[in-house]
Amino acid sequence: MTTVITVCDTCKAETSLTPDAPEKDGAKLATLVEAAAKGNESVEVRRHSCLMGCNHGCNVALQAEDKLTYVMGRFEPNEESANGIVEYATLHDKSTSGQVPFKQWPAAVKGHFVSRIPVLNTDKA
Repeated sequence: MTTVITVCDTCKAETSLTPDAPEKDGAKLATLVEAAAKGNESVEVRRHSCLMGCNHGCNVALQAEDKLTYVMGRFEPNEESANGIVEYATLHDKSTSGQVPFKQWPAAVKGHFVSRIPVLNTDKA
C-alpha cells in the first residue's frame, strides 16, 4: 500500500499577501506536490477542501493503512516544500510503522509537524 498525501486545496499560507487571489495557496501547493510525486509509486496525492488547520495553513496529511498518520502545516506553496513533503511521504511508505527517524527528515518538513495520530486498531478480537 502506498502513503497517501492529502493536500488541503483551500488553505492560505501564513505569509500570503493576496488572501483574495483566485487560486488559493493550498491549490498551488497541491499542484506542486502532484508534480513532485509524478512517477513515484510510493505515494498517491489527493486534494481535500479544508483540513481545518486554518491557523497554520498550508496543510497536508500523510496516511497509510496500519501506520502512524502525520499532519503538517505552515508550508509555503513552493517547490522546496512540495519536494520535502513527497520525500518524507516516500520514507513514511518505506517504514513499517510510518515513523521516520529524525536524522532522515528532509529539511523542508522540519518544524512543520502539527500532530501524529496513532494507528486505529481495527482488530475485533
